[in-house]
Amino acid sequence: MGAQLTKDSIDLGIVVRNADACLAFYRDVLGFEHVGTMAMPGGSTMHRLMCGTSMIKLVVHDKMPEASNPPGGIAKATGYRYWTISVSNIAEVVAACEAAGSKVRVPLSEIRPGVTIAIVEDPDANWVEFLQTA
Repeated sequence: MGAQLTKDSIDLGIVVRNADACLAFYRDVLGFEHVGTMAMPGGSTMHRLMCGTSMIKLVVHDKMPEASNPPGGIAKATGYRYWTISVSNIAEVVAACEAAGSKVRVPLSEIRPGVTIAIVEDPDANWVEFLQTA
């Protein structure tokens, strides 16, 4: 039967340690629209941002958990390691990320004819891939 989708995109929750820096990265550097902030049960705060029709939910806990996502990107652990945003101005986006202090983990690379990617780290070292097709 499969899932009966009611939305053509996903919502992604990212639990972050540095809410201010991550909010600035996603809102100010990448230009995602900040649509709200809300308190969550248990002493957490969620900042909701729109990336096209996908909602990116940055969650910060009042009491920070000790455990964190293993660093090192794609090859260093299993589970969710990166997510992809399709853009039409990849060079500009990567330059803006670099100017804001983000580490570029995979520089602009044509992975197959007409498809270019780059991967940067957000302030909490989560990997974000940008993809542009010709």
